[in-house]
Amino acid sequence: AGESETARKLIEMRSANEGLKIFAADVLDYHSITDALKGCCGLFYAFDQSQNAAGYNCVLNRCLLGLKGAFDNMQERMVEIEARGAHNVLEACAQTETIKKVVFTSSVCAAIWSEYPSATDDLDERYWSDVSYCRKLKLWYALAKTLAEKTAWALAMDRGLKMVTVNAALVVGPEFSQHNSESTLAYLKGAAQMYEDGVLASVDVRYLADAQICVFEDSSSYGRYICFNQIVNCAQHAVDLAKSLKPLVTLPDRWEDPRVYSQRLSNVKLSKLMVGNECKTMQMVGSQFF
Repeated sequence: AGESETARKLIEMRSANEGLKIFAADVLDYHSITDALKGCCGLFYAFDQSQNAAGYNCVLNRCLLGLKGAFDNMQERMVEIEARGAHNVLEACAQTETIKKVVFTSSVCAAIWSEYPSATDDLDERYWSDVSYCRKLKLWYALAKTLAEKTAWALAMDRGLKMVTVNAALVVGPEFSQHNSESTLAYLKGAAQMYEDGVLASVDVRYLADAQICVFEDSSSYGRYICFNQIVNCAQHAVDLAKSLKPLVTLPDRWEDPRVYSQRLSNVKLSKLMVGNECKTMQMVGSQFF
């Protein structure tokens, strides 16, 4: 199928940096992961369905043999693949003596979906999405992220592995959504409800990278960290977000809606950590990246 754009960029980086080593590893192939981790002191892990297309295509072909319910069956299997991948990666880390810390990239969607949400409390790292509710509404992205993160935490605690999760909002940035269209569209399922609930948010990919480095380098980091730097809770923010996601998402250039929804998503824990570490992109906090 040829090299992906990500692979090509990594190869270019290797040419410029002789110390950079690149491994091809499949999250469903445990031994390929352990081979890649040899000698590493830490792991930054993020699962992206577009980067794991081979496994998904196999699932798709099987599901299409019986068309009735094929899409839902495919989505359920994709959820299983992501959770299994998380298990394999954390198990490999636990078996690699040099690994001291894992930064596991999860999603805000693993924290915000509940059939009976609190009407008063802000949503932060303490909250988990309700698996049954996600399955009921067919919020497959949220379901996958929730189960994968729970799988990772269960294994990390069982093996005594130091792990921190960064629960990222919708990732945006220069051409990011265009190159990651599947995950962008999957995240946005249920966007109207997120918007009205005050939990629709985005994070610039550069800020996310800085947050990941920050929680890795800071020995005091622990648990989960909600990561975003733009709340989308008014018409202008929604229009700006849609413009940044074109052609994946479209809204009228002028969308008249006077309502401003109360922000209910909190990133206080991460903000305090990053301020304390004077992370490079702290000037971006609260800024708009659309």
